[in-house]
Amino acid sequence: MKKLSLTPNNDYCPQTLFAYGTYKEDGAPNFGLFCWLSYCWDDALCVMCCIGEEKLTKDRILATGRFSACLITEPLLPLADYLGSTSGRDPGKMNVDVAIGKGARLDVPILEESPICYELEVKRTMPLSEGSTLFVCRIVNVLADARCAQAGDVESLLRAFVPVSTTCQTYFSHDGRAMGKWGEPGRSVRPLTPLPQTPDA
Repeated sequence: MKKLSLTPNNDYCPQTLFAYGTYKEDGAPNFGLFCWLSYCWDDALCVMCCIGEEKLTKDRILATGRFSACLITEPLLPLADYLGSTSGRDPGKMNVDVAIGKGARLDVPILEESPICYELEVKRTMPLSEGSTLFVCRIVNVLADARCAQAGDVESLLRAFVPVSTTCQTYFSHDGRAMGKWGEPGRSVRPLTPLPQTPDA
């Protein structure tokens, strides 16, 4: 196989999508869409995630030290793309048709339709360059679809859950089909009531 030297960038690392759930200061739930999540070992299996730039989700994680990470599946993609394309500071962002539950052990919101939801508690916070922050998190609990506890092959389970990944600013199905560019699937999601308009909007 012939090789080329390429400049490092995010286009060559397909990543699984998760919606991070936090509560705003007023107690309202908010979810953002993220993909820089992986795993590490720190006395136990941990989740590590990096959030760049200024975001309400990052502010709330820093303030509370806890959040949820809910796996995004193909049926959830339009909602997840909308959540990732809409600022958490926009009034009415969460006024959409979505089933939201609560963590079993931590006070975090979860997406009820996600088959795997991690309840995470931050163990270590590491500021990085250019506004990025790396969080190493203890997995306090995993809320999983009941099928995860049944005997069976992993392939069948993944085919049932159909997780979505992303690379090159494009979403991909579990079997490699392109499912739209960032910002496209979420256009089908409409707030239940119109968002407040700002002058010159």
